[in-house]
Amino acid sequence: MSDITLASHLPRELIVYACPTGDLAAQLQTYFDATRAALGPNTAHRYMPHISLTGFFHDVNSAIPSYGAALQAALQTVMPLRPQDGSAIQITGMRFQDAFHYLQIASPWLTRLSVEFARIAESPTRIDAVRVKDFLHLSLAYGFEPQHAARLAMFARDLVNTRSQVVWELHFYERHDDNCWTSRERWPLT
Repeated sequence: MSDITLASHLPRELIVYACPTGDLAAQLQTYFDATRAALGPNTAHRYMPHISLTGFFHDVNSAIPSYGAALQAALQTVMPLRPQDGSAIQITGMRFQDAFHYLQIASPWLTRLSVEFARIAESPTRIDAVRVKDFLHLSLAYGFEPQHAARLAMFARDLVNTRSQVVWELHFYERHDDNCWTSRERWPLT
């Protein structure tokens, strides 16, 4: 078996995110760049700004198209239920715990999308279940040195306006062994 054939049979690490675009995304990038330069990297720097809708799950390369189809079907099912008053995805606050800083998100609609995806995403080769996330948030910093907490919070307050313009996109990502990411598919959530 060639290396290419073998690689296509190895499980891929997959996940579903809602990612911001627009002014908020630009501010978050500025925040991540500034905190990395001033304080060094923390665990949040390994990821793009996102709301996790599922945990990581694993399947072979040939199954990936079925997950894209399941996400498309789930989105078509729940899109008519999306609140039209701007409340579909709400940032309800900026939170600073001792070891975890984040934007708190309220979105029963996103949770419903995740549940629908997990219900219809079937694959005989998947290694683990699709786990729906029920604590919706966008991580700012974690895995940082305790003495950096106050400065990280200051950077967040100074650089991120939670009322900024934002458009959300649904992304189906694959994370590779070298911690690089591929967005397999994406859809607007508006």
